[in-house]
Amino acid sequence: MTIYMLRHGETEYNRLGIVQGSGVNTDLNDTGREQAKAFFETYRELDFQLVVHSALKRSQQTVAPFIEMGIPTIENADINEIGWGDHEGKESSPERLEVYEWMINEWKMGNFKAALPNGESAEHLGERLERFINWLRTEPVERLLVCTHGRTLRALVTLLKGKSLSEMEATRHNNTGCYIFRIENGQFIFEIENSTEHLFKASSI
Repeated sequence: MTIYMLRHGETEYNRLGIVQGSGVNTDLNDTGREQAKAFFETYRELDFQLVVHSALKRSQQTVAPFIEMGIPTIENADINEIGWGDHEGKESSPERLEVYEWMINEWKMGNFKAALPNGESAEHLGERLERFINWLRTEPVERLLVCTHGRTLRALVTLLKGKSLSEMEATRHNNTGCYIFRIENGQFIFEIENSTEHLFKASSI
């Protein structure tokens, strides 16, 4: 199996620097829709047998052009964005940034139970992503398209590489940045990471 996995397109909250998370169900903005269109135009000729998106609109809207082609689709809440708790729907502030940086440092030191106030821990995120990984291993299709979210993508790529969640800050993600990997002898082999070439192709037309 070969998997194409991307982060959703831009939302207005992304543009304004407002925290989203799993509790904020925003739509793509004009830029996000253009990014989704550029991704579709670049990859539409591939024979995807299945499209998987999260339960949040920004993920579904990003891959909507593929769904409209009639490709079978699954909504899977295990790849929802992490829950940022009390920070969701709010702009960054020095106080919120301090708490966020504390949590990230805790994760780097292996304390995966750390979370923002009323938010989801890295431990819980990892548990649902392990379920998703186990599902990937059993899915019989040859080419799969997955659309998820920034923090979730960071954690998922890290786990797919067999690394600890303490290392997930090293994983990059842009809106509609695409990771391409395959399952070979039970291992996940990455070929392309966070590719945004489709955006540059679109801007040069």
